[in-house]
Amino acid sequence: MGGEFDMKNLGELLIEGKTKKIHLSKSDPSTVIVLNKDRITAGDGARAHDLEGKAEIATKTNTLVFELLNAAGVPTTFIRQASPNIFIAKKVDMVPLEWITRRLATGSYLKRHPGVHECFRFTPPKQETCFKDDANHDPLWSDEQIICANLPNIGRDEIQIMKRLSLVVFEILEKVWAQLNCVLVDMKIEFGIDDKGNILVSDVIDSDSWRLWPEGKKELMKDKQVYRNLTNVTSESLNQVKINFRWIADTLESLKKPANSLVVIALGSSSDLPFAANIETQLKAFDVKYVVRIVSAHKQTAEALHVVAEYEGVNKSIVFIAVAGKSNGLGPVIAGNTSFPVINCPPLDSTGRDVWSSINLPAGIACTTVTSASNAALAAAQIIAL
Repeated sequence: MGGEFDMKNLGELLIEGKTKKIHLSKSDPSTVIVLNKDRITAGDGARAHDLEGKAEIATKTNTLVFELLNAAGVPTTFIRQASPNIFIAKKVDMVPLEWITRRLATGSYLKRHPGVHECFRFTPPKQETCFKDDANHDPLWSDEQIICANLPNIGRDEIQIMKRLSLVVFEILEKVWAQLNCVLVDMKIEFGIDDKGNILVSDVIDSDSWRLWPEGKKELMKDKQVYRNLTNVTSESLNQVKINFRWIADTLESLKKPANSLVVIALGSSSDLPFAANIETQLKAFDVKYVVRIVSAHKQTAEALHVVAEYEGVNKSIVFIAVAGKSNGLGPVIAGNTSFPVINCPPLDSTGRDVWSSINLPAGIACTTVTSASNAALAAAQIIAL
């Protein structure tokens, strides 16, 4: 990821933190250049060590995370990775708050809430907000404190937007890590506001940002808590922290879209092709593999059953979308002869009466009906994602 970056494009140094420097871009003043450092800190900087290679690992992790969020439609500042330890982002005014989302109770939460047992599960996730103030150890703030602080451009609506986006980010990444057999215990993110007033997920999201337990086991933790817990910091223990961070980046990079799945779009006749094209367009947008087969349940019943049997034996996770107008027997016939999910998507006439043959089905026929082509594709993609 990222090649050589022309350092001549580094503009004014806007801010230097414990683990990164942020410069204005000379070529595009609406963007900033973020340089990660080979530095690890904890306890508001009370503990700090050089860790060779950390900048590259952190940049890789951050890039993978923000690319996932951008692909999911989350508004972020991230643009692209420019070199192994540099990425480009939109210039924003940072909001001096950290938004914390917790799935399991651990760490400081247990100290603040005696009686809550370790790994108590929050459903929905617990959300907290900290005011960024190292001198006072980033104190927790309520919504009322944020409002009364009169932060620039931050009111009740903006608080609710950031709160909701924090939850969205957590739930996306929780599902990603669950797919990789890891539990996202908690995480923190920050926001910025651009010159149009848009609220964007900002700063960085890497191994400094979360608690991550492979197989759901605290003793296998791979996040920065390992560094925080060290009683004696040695070169060997620091190297183990770096190995953990690299494992996180490499594991995220291994994430692949479900390749062993397929949507079979079954059409009653070639006249359904224009309607089915809308399904194809949406599946392509989701990067879901599909095939189109034309077979009539009424006129080619044996062939329809042969098509079902063909895909029963391909060793893939299949979703059928049946597209047939008028008396739609295609979806019910397929559903009656397969254990895979079937979605009816009949092209309706102006009266809408064609839908009844898709929803008024005999007992034991469990296909769903979605009349919108793009929504049928979305439903198939959701099933595959599960």
